[in-house]
Amino acid sequence: MKREIKVLLIFIILVPLGLLAGEAWGEWEKEELAKLLGYVPSGLEKFSGLWKAPFQDYTMFKLPAFPSYILSAAFGVALIFILFALLKKK
Repeated sequence: MKREIKVLLIFIILVPLGLLAGEAWGEWEKEELAKLLGYVPSGLEKFSGLWKAPFQDYTMFKLPAFPSYILSAAFGVALIFILFALLKKK
């Protein structure tokens, strides 16, 4: 288990490298998709306002981008661990 946690921590630390390299794939807004595809898929048009990210553009607590990305990754991993721990109890 210790090895898996070390690997997970390495991935969390490396997250900003991919995000700083450019736009994350698949995180386009309606307007960006309209430019790329020439139209907005109907499902995206219908449900685009349904969910708002808790940390817009991965920024947290007015920190610079790099630490915000790491905190966002750690937060997401923590949520997944909590979810699976709750599901395991049932």
